[in-house]
Formats: sequence, C-alpha cells, structure tokens
Amino acid sequence: MSPEKLVYMANQIGKFFTHKTDEEAIEGIAGHLKSFWEKRMLAEIYTYLDTGGAGLDERPRRALERLRQGVA
Repeated sequence: MSPEKLVYMANQIGKFFTHKTDEEAIEGIAGHLKSFWEKRMLAEIYTYLDTGGAGLDERPRRALERLRQGVA
C-alpha cells in the first residue's frame, strides 16, 4: 500500500475523533490502528514517519508515535 494511501486512511481515522480532546483522540486513533491495521501497514507508515511523515495530521502522528513506543 502506498504511503499516501496510509496517510489518507490515518487522517480519516483522526477526523472521526475531531470532537474529542487531544488525549481522547490520540488514544482512540491508536486503539483503532492497533486493532484494525495489519502489522505490515503499521511498519510501512512507521518507515514513512522516519522520512518526515509529510501530510500526516498531528493527532494521527502522535497516535502512531505512541503506538510505536508500545504505550497504546
């Protein structure tokens, strides 16, 4: 899957949590990614994050960073 598609999907998940506080949104996004994204998809977007993660909204970015650290 292309990085652009993964970024789009992560940002769409983030939009679902627009009405939540930052903490609730980040937790919700991380939970969704952990539950529904394949490990391959997560590995691809982590690699993309390492190159700067252009286009990724702030909340999904923070959720991915938290998930990568094993905090979520």
